[in-house]
Amino acid sequence: MSSVSSIFGCGVAIAPNSVKNKSIRIERRNACGGLLIECSSRPQKKSTAHHMQTRPRKSQPSDRNRKPTVYAPLPPLPPDWTVVITADASTAPVAPPPPTPSP
Repeated sequence: MSSVSSIFGCGVAIAPNSVKNKSIRIERRNACGGLLIECSSRPQKKSTAHHMQTRPRKSQPSDRNRKPTVYAPLPPLPPDWTVVITADASTAPVAPPPPTPSP
């Protein structure tokens, strides 16, 4: 990770830890053209935290008492392999066909 001074190309003034203000404003006018650093008192939420906070809530009794949807059971899946036996087993052995890929 690169330092702040290497990103801006000039020195950066750091505020002492004893400052009690929520907004720290440090100005240093030099080759950078006036660098201004502020501490944010209202940082942005990350996306998941934002979506969790602004998601729709269940407020109506019809929403609160709603049961999960009941779906019909799925039909059984077809078998993965089928055994193929030739009609005339007395002839020379034949290599089995390659398996078909399942969908």
